Amino acid sequence: MPPKYRPPYTLTSEIVSLVAYIAEQVGRMSATHEFDMDLRLRRINRIRAITGSLAIEGNTLTEEQITAILEGKMVLAPPRELQEARNALTVYEQLPKWNGLKEQHLLAAHKKLMYGLLDRPGVYRTGGVGVMAGKKVLHMAPPAGRVPLLMSRLFNWLRVSKEHPLIASSVFHYEFEFIHPFADGNGRMGRLWQTLLLSRWQPAFGWLPVESLVHQQQAAYYRAINASTAASNAAPFIRFMLVCIHDAVSKASSKTTVKTPVETTVKTPVEKAAKTPQQILALLRQQPELTLAEVAQAIGRSPRAVERAAVKLQQENKLRYHGPKRSGHWEVM
Repeated sequence: MPPKYRPPYTLTSEIVSLVAYIAEQVGRMSATHEFDMDLRLRRINRIRAITGSLAIEGNTLTEEQITAILEGKMVLAPPRELQEARNALTVYEQLPKWNGLKEQHLLAAHKKLMYGLLDRPGVYRTGGVGVMAGKKVLHMAPPAGRVPLLMSRLFNWLRVSKEHPLIASSVFHYEFEFIHPFADGNGRMGRLWQTLLLSRWQPAFGWLPVESLVHQQQAAYYRAINASTAASNAAPFIRFMLVCIHDAVSKASSKTTVKTPVETTVKTPVEKAAKTPQQILALLRQQPELTLAEVAQAIGRSPRAVERAAVKLQQENKLRYHGPKRSGHWEVM
């Protein structure tokens, strides 16, 4: 009997710390009913999540326009973008009906999400697809003939996995994007399915707008996917998604609790325990293509502080930069 399939990923100490911190936050907020937002706020968050996920794929509709569509009002916009929004509203509304462990439910959700946008929605692709940036191929997906087997193995792993839902959902999301099983709609479906898997663990994730935070860091989202593919290891993507989830939970907490001035910046246990140079090295070891400005945002430090620390690390031969300023990469020594 062949060994059971396990997607390639490693759990770094930072990933483990993020999982522990998010789980602790979620547990506390659930126990104190901080997730119990009224229906109006839940709808606002849901629309924010849908707007963010669609925007990543090039949809230009605003939150106000998608709200108007939900309310049955007339919106002047390209027909395809209107259809994308209507489909997304329908699918997210039906989120509680889907079982994230069942492949046939994923196919059914894709059929609704891409209704009127594809000739055969809800069916795996029969041709080759790639992720492009202009004329440059960023990722060539596996051949269409392997898609059914790859998706079956991925769902089998998901059903038997003992990983925490925060890890399992992130691994699934990355593997789904790597396989790119559909002719179109893969990004939207990957984000939707992670939301579904998380909502089975904690129902509040059904309306927390994680997708809008992913949209705010869209370039980093794609870099995390590319870094994971290049390393044949989902760890960079897992870390990226956990940071977005952490931020979404923290924002929800900030709307329901009163903070003292010293609590206004939420930091993960990793950020509290490590000094700036250690954080920089840990992050660049996983994502060497990041700019110092992006590093500063990720670890919650000022750009100037990160620049000073990076200069010192280079002087100490612990860090080196290769290539042009805008398209090079870092090497942790």
